[in-house]
Amino acid sequence: MRTMILLAAVPLALACSKPDTGQSTATTTTTTVSTTAATAAAADVHEMFKARCSPCHGDSGKGDGPGAAALTPKPRNYTDAVWQKSVKDEDIKKTILYGGAAVGKSPLMPPNPDLDGKPELDGLVAMVRSFGGK
Repeated sequence: MRTMILLAAVPLALACSKPDTGQSTATTTTTTVSTTAATAAAADVHEMFKARCSPCHGDSGKGDGPGAAALTPKPRNYTDAVWQKSVKDEDIKKTILYGGAAVGKSPLMPPNPDLDGKPELDGLVAMVRSFGGK
C-alpha cells in the first residue's frame, strides 16, 4: 500500500513543481496583449502606407509607384542613403502632415492633417526610415 501511495505521489509532486519563471500570469497576459496591439498597429501603418503613400512612392519606397510616371518632380526615393542621412524625423513628419508645398517640395504631395498627434504618424516615419539603404 505504501509503495502504491509513493508511486502516485511522485508524478504528482513532479507535475506541481514547475520552475518559477518570475512572471505572473498577469505579466504574461499584459505582454501578450501589448505584443498583439503592437503587431496590429504595425499592420495598420503598413496598410496606411500602402493606401496613402505607395501609389506614388511605391511598395518598396523607391518612388516608383504607379502614379509616379505622371508626376514631375518624381516622388522621393526613400532608399536613397544620402537623403536618409540628410533628413530628420521631424522633417518627415512635417512633410507627411502638411504636404509637400508646406516644406518647399512638390505641391502634389498631399497633406495628412488627420494624423496629427496620432501614433500612426510615428509609424509612417519609421516605415520611411526602414527603406534606408535598401
